[in-house]
Order: sequence, then C-alpha cells, then structure tokens
Amino acid sequence: MTTPGTAHQSPTQSQAQRPAPLTGLRVLDLATLFAGPLAATLLGDYGAEVIKIEHPTKPDPSRGHGPSKNGVGLWWKVLGRNKHTITLDLSKPGGRATLLRLAATADVVIENFRPGTLEKWDLGWPELSAVNPRLILTRVTAFGQFGPYAHRPGFGTLAEAMSGFAAVTGAPDAPPTLPPFGLADSIAGLATAYAVMTALAARDLTGEGQAVDMAIIEPILTALGPQPTWYDQLGYVQERTGNRSANNAPRNTYRTADGAWVAVSTSAQSIAERVMRLVGRPDLIDEPWFATGADRARHADVLDRAVGDWIARRTRTEVLAAFEKAEAAVAPIQDVRDVLTDPQYQALDTITTIDDPELGPLRMQNVLFRLSATPGTIHWAGRPHGADTDELLTELGLTPAELAALREEGAL
Repeated sequence: MTTPGTAHQSPTQSQAQRPAPLTGLRVLDLATLFAGPLAATLLGDYGAEVIKIEHPTKPDPSRGHGPSKNGVGLWWKVLGRNKHTITLDLSKPGGRATLLRLAATADVVIENFRPGTLEKWDLGWPELSAVNPRLILTRVTAFGQFGPYAHRPGFGTLAEAMSGFAAVTGAPDAPPTLPPFGLADSIAGLATAYAVMTALAARDLTGEGQAVDMAIIEPILTALGPQPTWYDQLGYVQERTGNRSANNAPRNTYRTADGAWVAVSTSAQSIAERVMRLVGRPDLIDEPWFATGADRARHADVLDRAVGDWIARRTRTEVLAAFEKAEAAVAPIQDVRDVLTDPQYQALDTITTIDDPELGPLRMQNVLFRLSATPGTIHWAGRPHGADTDELLTELGLTPAELAALREEGAL
C-alpha cells in the first residue's frame, strides 16, 4: 500500500530529501469555475505554493457545485487541494493594495474575470508588472481578451458547442451531444498549466514576466484533431457517427451475455486482423476493403455484426480474457464504482486517499503523472473558506491593526 497522497508510488529516502520540482514558486489563484483553478491545482501538486484568493462573501462556486457531505462541497475538496485559502475583495481599495503586496511576492497570478475587470480595479498588467516585472499574469476566459465575443459571459459548455465537439458527438440521427462534465474546462486547465510553465521558462531566458491569454474555446479545438485541415484541403466535414469511427472499424461498444458492455478499438491493422480471427471471421481479412481503416469503416455494419454476435454469447470476463490472450484491444465500460476497484488503477495508485480534517479519509484522483526523482504530492484537500487569511497576511507584513481596518472596510 502506498503512503496516502504520494504520487502513485512510495518515495524513496533520496526522493523524500529532494524538493518538489516547483518548490519556491508562488501562485495566486484568483480564478473560479474551473479551468483556471484546475491549472493552479496542477501546479500545487508538484510543489508550488498556491494561495487561493476568494471574495469574502462570494466564495468560489465550486464549493457548492455537485454533491456535498455534512455541508462540505466535495468538488472543492479536489479542486482546492494543496491550496492555502484567503479572502480579499479586490474592488475595495484595501483589497487592491493587499493584492499588489501579494503580487510583489508571487511568480504567477491566475485569473478568469471578464476582460476589463482587473483594469477597472486598476489591477491590470501595467499595475501588476510595475510591482513585479517578473510576474506571469495568466488570464483564462471563455473567448480570450479581444475579439467580438471577448466581453460575453461564457463557460466551458459554450466551448464544447462552438468548437465542433458537440457537432460530432452522438448518434447520427440524434441531437448534438454535450459532455456531462467539464470537458472544455478540464482541457483548458491542462493547457493553462502548460502555458504557465512555458512563460516561466521564457522568464528564465529573458528575466521578464509576461501576460498569458488563454481562451477556453481554443484548447478543445486542438483535442479535436485535424478537422480544420480536413475541411480546408478536402471540404470534408466530420459527422456524428455514434460510437463508430470514420477512420477504422470495428470500433464500437458491445454488450456481453451477462449484460455488461465492452469497448473494442482497431486503430492498427494488425489489431483489426487479430479481432476478426478471434471472433471466427478470418475470411473478412481477405476482403479487398479490409486493408485500410477508412475502407473498414465503410463496412462497419458487417464488422460490428461479426464482433457483436461473438461478444453477445460470452460473459464480460470471458470476453476480456479472450481478447487479452489474442493481444487484441478491449476495455470494459466502467462506472466510478468499477474504477475504484480496477486492478490497473490500483497498481498506479490513480485514486489515492487523503486524511481530511473535515471528512476523514477521502479518496480522489492522485497527481497527474509520475516523476521518478521528484514526485508530486497531495498534502491536503480543499480547506475551508478563508482558513489561512490572517496567517498569510501576517506573514506578508500586515499588522493586526491593518487586518482590522481591512475587515472594517469589507475587504476581508
């Protein structure tokens, strides 16, 4: 069993003596829902000191999103992990002044206000860079900082719609389908963490900070692959194909004899041939159209029938064992209950356990990737609203009288 909260593996003694890879990096997380905060979480998992700054009376809405236990939001426990939490109203003069003092000590600021909001508070790039020329100001919005849509309100759902994702998702005769989770936000969060590290690498070369403009509508386009190039060169518009692919077959979900579901993929020609031999239809391999993925996709009805009929006569356990023996690609369709007991996820410690003062033992996804020498760590789950305000601002140099004045003003 691994130590709770470690990066998928128990650290060796030499690893434990090494600093985390982002030790010394200070990140101010001003963002909410969900891309910006996720980027800050990813940085915190690998050693960055992340200070979550929330409004005194309107905390990050993720604290109230989804199910809660004993009044404690569970989404926040994941998104807020490894973050110190303080309150600050940036629209108040005292809140503005305090943020500038914090920014002078920071390496990165992540925010997702509508364009012009920080500028309205005199907290734009000119003001922030004046107090800290090495600062990386990371701005995460639905549509970016300029253009005709820049000032519109927006969420990841709009990116999933605008990007072409919804248009290609779902059955051919069904409406476009949106994902039941924050897909565009999650992709943008990953991209934002990458953007921050790229800007920090540039700072190492130039000695200067800069502003990062991340539009949530853009990273999901990268995830969708070469659709724009296909259209540009061929006029080809990808259509909804359900679980099938226009690029290879068989590729679908199939129901087993015991009512479970499995997914089969044959992106490689050799795998497609192994599957057909396994299901007793080697004759199809000799068909002229079987030689390419695109041609196989045009004969998906025949291939799906062959694979589906074979799978339907066997239990999930039998199917998985037979595919593994044949070295063909298959996976069970799992819900979260299956994920938590899956032996591969268990071996990787993908779901780890954190001891939380509010909820006790708490399972969540572990850090994103394994580093052999300096692994990431989850030190704590999301903390209560404003839990570290007095401690961190006192460390910043504010006196008890100044803290009292900020509270009187409503800035804390």
